[in-house]
Amino acid sequence: MYRHLRFLLAAMAVPLGAGAQAPAPVVHPGEVFVAIYVEVLPSAATAAAGLLRQYRDASRKDEGNLRAEVAQEANRPNRVTVMAVWADQKAWEAHGKAAHTAQTREKLAAIQAAPSDERVHNGMFVGAKTAPGAGALIVLTHVDVRPPLKDTLIPMLKQLAEDSRNAAGNQRYEVQQQNNRPNHFTVVEAWANPKAYEAFIGTAGKRQFREKFGPMTGALYDERLYRPLK
Repeated sequence: MYRHLRFLLAAMAVPLGAGAQAPAPVVHPGEVFVAIYVEVLPSAATAAAGLLRQYRDASRKDEGNLRAEVAQEANRPNRVTVMAVWADQKAWEAHGKAAHTAQTREKLAAIQAAPSDERVHNGMFVGAKTAPGAGALIVLTHVDVRPPLKDTLIPMLKQLAEDSRNAAGNQRYEVQQQNNRPNHFTVVEAWANPKAYEAFIGTAGKRQFREKFGPMTGALYDERLYRPLK
């Protein structure tokens, strides 16, 4: 069980994904949504969880931070994700230059199994920014289509977001659009528990989305399941 997502800015100190190749410069017009995927050596899973908890807590104190959360992949605890929202590009850039960001990056470098994958988005259909409850299941999905099909996919994602938010046990459903590759999206879901998520998978709306999306996909439907770290 589990799930997925992207982004980078040029002309700034990149928080955790400094080892990744930088895409073309992008200006964020409003709130900045960030998903950072961290994969460490299996023996370092506990250490990474503790380190990223500290990073999360420090990030919450940075000016302009609207959300900072950490979640651990359910069946692969050496894979951890950081999900954050920043008020604007200025706040995001300042965070990238913060001492605690640099310190976290340096400590991760010693235990990582692969470079961190950082993805930066604009919010598209984001709804309320509520925190997942105790025992929640976080689902991250990377969705992309061939560029000409982007405008066909967007209303499908909007409908799926509306259906999901009305489903029993849903605590959050966000569609975020990668700003440097607008045909790539990250879907962030929070469900009260795994049963609520499993029930939604069988609904007509979810199944219809997957059926229509199948011929459009530009890559494997990458869905990952996580547990929030408190």
